[in-house]
Amino acid sequence: MKILVYGSTGHMGAILKETIAKNGRDTVAACVSCDEDPSKPHTYQSLDKVTEKADVLIDFSNHVCTDEILSYVLKSKVPAVICTTGQTQEELDKIGQASKTVPIFRSGNMSLGIAVLTDLVKKAVIMFPEADVEIVEMHHNRKLDVPSGTALMLADAVKSQRPDAVYNIGRPEGGKRDPKEIGIHSLRMGNEVGTHTVYINTGNEVLTLTHQAESRAVFADGALKAAEFLIQQQPGLYGMKEMLQ
Repeated sequence: MKILVYGSTGHMGAILKETIAKNGRDTVAACVSCDEDPSKPHTYQSLDKVTEKADVLIDFSNHVCTDEILSYVLKSKVPAVICTTGQTQEELDKIGQASKTVPIFRSGNMSLGIAVLTDLVKKAVIMFPEADVEIVEMHHNRKLDVPSGTALMLADAVKSQRPDAVYNIGRPEGGKRDPKEIGIHSLRMGNEVGTHTVYINTGNEVLTLTHQAESRAVFADGALKAAEFLIQQQPGLYGMKEMLQ
């Protein structure tokens, strides 16, 4: 695949480029970031300058770049794998609308292990319909969005089985726990790659489901797998669930 790397000067953009260079299968068609040096070959500070042909765009940037990405993919018809999280509802709606014209893959976490965890969470809350559910996520101290997109994915997995559930993010006020709530808690410290734990407590027993990312390369690997899947698809909005079916 020829890949257009968007957000190429960020931490994950750099890891993605390294992963592509090592796999001997894919190539970087061009790199785009506001911090790029445009004097270097195949590097640009905005998508409207890109002339290279690419099979897919992989985005590891910031949700504020959503409009630029969608404008480019709608014009070029290049499929996009959006690995960025923290989008507003308006931005999510725009992504959904654009996916009617061009294939778009979006996930709150690009790890295949998280996809498995999400499925396990759904099965567990079915078995324990009255249990309290709490989600704790840990990330490095530079992460911008709170809670993480992955924590929200896991909360959504619970809510898919409990439609009347409500999210209590950070539990900012005192008072008795609402039996319908899903508690979501965020820790930010050091260079933590990403750990997500779901506690399912019946009062008599506790089921603890945890995924721990040991290296950020896992997200680059997942993004490339998503790209391979996406370039074979018709226009639509896809995620880990569709890729793993």
